[in-house]
Amino acid sequence: FYLTPPQVNSILKANEYSFKVPEFDGKNVSSVLGFDSNQLPANAPIEDRRSAATCLQTRGMLLGVFDGHAGCACAQAVSERLFYYIAVSLLPHETLLEIENAVESGRALLPILQWHKHPNDYFSKEASKLYFNSLRTYWQELIDLNSGETTDVKEALINAFKRLDNDISLEAQVGDPNSFLNYLVLRVAFSGATACVAHVDGVDLHIANTGDSRAMLGVQEEDGSWSAVNLSYDHNAQNEREVERVKTEHPKSEEKSLVKQDRLLGLLMPFRAFGDVKFKWSIELQKRVVESGPDQLNDNEYTKFIPPNYHTPPYLTAEPEVIHHKLRPQDKFLVLATDGLWETMHRQDVARIVGEYLTGVHHQQPIAVGGYKVTLGQMHGLLTERRARISSVFEDQNAATHLIRHAVGNNEFGTVDHERLSKMLSLPEELARMYRDDITIIVVQFNSHVI
Repeated sequence: FYLTPPQVNSILKANEYSFKVPEFDGKNVSSVLGFDSNQLPANAPIEDRRSAATCLQTRGMLLGVFDGHAGCACAQAVSERLFYYIAVSLLPHETLLEIENAVESGRALLPILQWHKHPNDYFSKEASKLYFNSLRTYWQELIDLNSGETTDVKEALINAFKRLDNDISLEAQVGDPNSFLNYLVLRVAFSGATACVAHVDGVDLHIANTGDSRAMLGVQEEDGSWSAVNLSYDHNAQNEREVERVKTEHPKSEEKSLVKQDRLLGLLMPFRAFGDVKFKWSIELQKRVVESGPDQLNDNEYTKFIPPNYHTPPYLTAEPEVIHHKLRPQDKFLVLATDGLWETMHRQDVARIVGEYLTGVHHQQPIAVGGYKVTLGQMHGLLTERRARISSVFEDQNAATHLIRHAVGNNEFGTVDHERLSKMLSLPEELARMYRDDITIIVVQFNSHVI
């Protein structure tokens, strides 16, 4: 189908969301000015999720992208639960006690998070009581373990990731008398999700990453040009350190079967993830849970098979790699995105496109025609098109949308080609997935004056 520019725009803008941090008396005291986020599905339903929230009892803001596989159930659960686990891990002992006492005596709870949600962002109401009970058990343990020391952010992030993954696994093993809930917790545990989360507090930026979504910092150099700084490492076969880590955790006899065709046990692309209990539980436990589970679970091929060469589980961890960065005045923005973006764009181009979008200043790159023979007429066409593009570049009100437009519509000259965009966006559901992945992006803009 041929889509008109307004049709293309309505598809691109369907899931966009923006949040501006409020100012006080004309002064914005936060190191974050605000953020733009957007999602473009390739799967139906989309398997990516995103979250953003302000921590109300501690300072700081949490933002995250989650990429699900084998369905969206795990990404959904992690997107609504992980920030509570992080917030609780960061709370001082007195606050935890206050919250526990309020629950005990049935009083209203101190709100921990202020969510910034798009109307399409869904919450599983049926599971909220179960999720709350698991979270409460966690904070009760934190109260008992009180060491009197203030919590280190890095440690809090690692503990929260590992604890949530552990709870997802436990809930599935215990099951639930309510058959709908039982099926839900099993779907969450048997599907999987990667997570890339940012915690920004003043000049302290922490990135906690599990899997192959990425965090990238956009830096403005003195000459006004843009450069990209990686703040996460992909946990997959392309990362030699990660391959080594997996190998050291298993006997030498398994060395050849651990990573095959660039996948964990020949099956899984990311080497770290939430859920995916097929790569964590013993074979006996898997069989016991599937056999005692609801009938729908038996119809699901994914739960039945056992990965090949499965001898010494767990093969997979949800433990994040945490990177700390002190923000500098030249650090202008942060991009968090699922691998759907990085498969199509180089981080350097991402930094330039977002930087130019946010400042409205275009550093004209020499037009690259990459070995093509170009006539003067064609060159004239390219330059005219570029001029037109600059005037239309601000039709996007959202930096994440602007980036998705480039990710899907760029041609070999690095310019957005409407015809290509139209083709890519009008692919039928069953074909779209062959040409692109779900794309989820959050662009966080920093406040240089505060930094």
